[in-house]
Amino acid sequence: MNDAIARAHQEQWARLVATLARRYRDLDLAEEAAAEAFATAVERWPLDGVPPNPGGWLTTTAHRKAIDRIRRENKRDDKHREALVLSGLTGFSDGTPPEPLGAIDDDRLRLIFTCCHPALGMEARVALTLRMVGGLTVPEIARAFLVQEAAMGQRITRAKAKIAAARIPYRVPSARDLPARTSGVLAVLFLVFNEGYLATGPGTDPVRPHLTAEAIRLTRLIRTLLPEDGEVAGLLALMLLTEARRPARVSADGSLVVLAEQDRDAWDDTLIAEGHQLVRERLASGIAPGRYQLLAAINAVHTDARDARATDWSQVVALYDQLVRLDPSPIVALNRAVAVAEVDGPDTALAAVDRLGDALDGYHAFHATRAELLRRLDRRVESRAAYDRAIALAGNTAETAYLSRRRDELG
Repeated sequence: MNDAIARAHQEQWARLVATLARRYRDLDLAEEAAAEAFATAVERWPLDGVPPNPGGWLTTTAHRKAIDRIRRENKRDDKHREALVLSGLTGFSDGTPPEPLGAIDDDRLRLIFTCCHPALGMEARVALTLRMVGGLTVPEIARAFLVQEAAMGQRITRAKAKIAAARIPYRVPSARDLPARTSGVLAVLFLVFNEGYLATGPGTDPVRPHLTAEAIRLTRLIRTLLPEDGEVAGLLALMLLTEARRPARVSADGSLVVLAEQDRDAWDDTLIAEGHQLVRERLASGIAPGRYQLLAAINAVHTDARDARATDWSQVVALYDQLVRLDPSPIVALNRAVAVAEVDGPDTALAAVDRLGDALDGYHAFHATRAELLRRLDRRVESRAAYDRAIALAGNTAETAYLSRRRDELG
């Protein structure tokens, strides 16, 4: 029964919230009504059985919940009258004339493009779309942006308020609208993929394959819509080369397996071949690569080496040098330092990492990287303290198990 509700949630949540938001012009009302509908399903389905049409049941229930809420608010008389009219439609789920599909045939992708409105700032539109369509929780989104949960909640609330104040329409984008929204859509799919590849929270499985599969599926669809967009191809290549390593990512006992220790025979050669082909195509284009293309190229170097010792770390550092010029973020600098350790040694890398302390002190991977570098320098007491800090910040159970084992090996 719980599986049925979970499947319905995964398939219906984004569509249901967007439908309610378009109908009642109120994002908060849409989320609340959808949440109440699923809460009712949790209560009723175990007693009454799963309905023949779970999606229609949830849609009808959510509309009723929305109407009930509107009726309770005296200041919303106009919406009350509108809701009463809408309540006469047959079944809600299939009685409303469908909106034109525009340039996008896929429901979920259409919703993502619709929510990634260029009138919102990039971070706001990405965060809002992750919440409304991607299905990520506010804590998961906050961890993705390396900000406090309360701050992220406020950011999403402000984005909703701006939509209401500016009367931004929930309109299906036309083909000419897509380029202005693509960067936001790619950022959403990249973060959804990352949450699936290694979940950030303690209350989920370490790896969530349904999220990575959906992100790849939607990115493939965007590539068919925008075949000349290099960053779309780059993101698809990055996802494929990362997903190829997933079978070797977590050990049988539930512990994270880092890249250097993975069984490369378990990698998916088909995905690697497709990802490499996309990277080669972009390099052959002669056009300066963007962020996702460079990240894909870095992953191509890693997946080209059939043994960790054969990795061309000089090439990895050179690619990170290009990436830093495009994206001078502390996360990129941290990842570059990991590669620098293999070329110039842990001393040089540690100095670079320590310069990032102010920006990344609340990020578990920063302390995990410091712990490994200190370990290589035989500074065991400091290494153990860094592992302790990383473990305290890490939410993923597989990462916590790995970091605990590495710390305990120090003795």
